[in-house]
Amino acid sequence: MPAWITRALPLWCVLHTLPLGAQTLCSSTGVAAPQALFERFTRADCLACWQDTATPAPGASALVLDWIVPGALGDDAPMAAAAVPEALDRLQTLRRPPPRERDIHTAPVEPLAGLRLRVGRGPEVNGYVGATLSLDASAPGPWSYHLLLVQAVAQGTEGTPVPRYVVRNAIQGQWTADNTLPTARKLRWIEVRPMRLPEGADPALFHTVAWVENGSGRVVAAARSVCH
Repeated sequence: MPAWITRALPLWCVLHTLPLGAQTLCSSTGVAAPQALFERFTRADCLACWQDTATPAPGASALVLDWIVPGALGDDAPMAAAAVPEALDRLQTLRRPPPRERDIHTAPVEPLAGLRLRVGRGPEVNGYVGATLSLDASAPGPWSYHLLLVQAVAQGTEGTPVPRYVVRNAIQGQWTADNTLPTARKLRWIEVRPMRLPEGADPALFHTVAWVENGSGRVVAAARSVCH
């Protein structure tokens, strides 16, 4: 049995045994695709950076992400609870050192014809949500994918003067012709992953986002889910 099916079955069973009223589903279907990637990296030690009223904030067409980078103070850092080791992995991928205070990375989304990226998020079950990602393409890749669980923090709450979209979980991988699902007209790749919510967090504040890069690192597709 293909690995993606093995991963998908437990989540599929959960989604289809819950009462309809209990299901809060999120999807990128019908949502405008982001036109740019805008990543803010903030050191967990730097509470003043989080509270800075001059924090850059792009327009609604950008996919905004806030990475809280583990700092020198470790668990004693003011924002240690939101720091994720994946932030260091992301900086390494970008070939950037961990910031002393903060850093920003931007990249345009340059769509390729024939690509269709979709992302979704299932209901909370025992502290987890099911994150889904699929790509239809006419070319075999390779494609590098990034699938993130993001927490929305409203402007004026938690001490932030701007809306924040804090990365709480991140998965990355690669798709090639070897792990595609054959379809009648296009190639298809699917990921279904469980992602853990922070303890005591409101599931309504969380959604999934994703982007795909081609072999040269160009962002060729991006998507974000909206909950209904």
